[in-house]
Amino acid sequence: MERAMTDMPDTETVLTDLARAIAGKQGTEALQAAVEVLKRAIPRYTWVGIYLLEGGELVLGPYLGKPSPHTRIPIGKGVCGAAAREAHTIIVPDVNADPRYLACSLETRWEIVVPISRDGSVIGEIDIDSDLPSAFGAADRELLERAAAIIAGKI
Repeated sequence: MERAMTDMPDTETVLTDLARAIAGKQGTEALQAAVEVLKRAIPRYTWVGIYLLEGGELVLGPYLGKPSPHTRIPIGKGVCGAAAREAHTIIVPDVNADPRYLACSLETRWEIVVPISRDGSVIGEIDIDSDLPSAFGAADRELLERAAAIIAGKI
């Protein structure tokens, strides 16, 4: 059953909530607050996490959802590694059909990975999974790319 994305909250409201939640915070504290805002604002976001780039690897930072076995991902490996290497958002509408997908949960159906960049360089990324079909669209991409720009100042 395909799902209409009717539960998408107003982008400006979510971004305002995000900016307020991370104001006056830096590093892990700010990233945790950002994850909490995104997960609370959009219930179909089953797993919300932020990876930070350290050397040639993405290292899992704050997240909400089931534990992930992927705490370190080399650049270029998996969807997360591909998004970091290519420095652009990747939406995977069927994780079971994408050979890059690194399985975290058998229930996951969709994934969106949004690089966090500063001064033209990727410094991390927002990784979101959903157990629902038709989970991500243009509104999610816009929201998360704008959120990534806000978060970049806190890393």
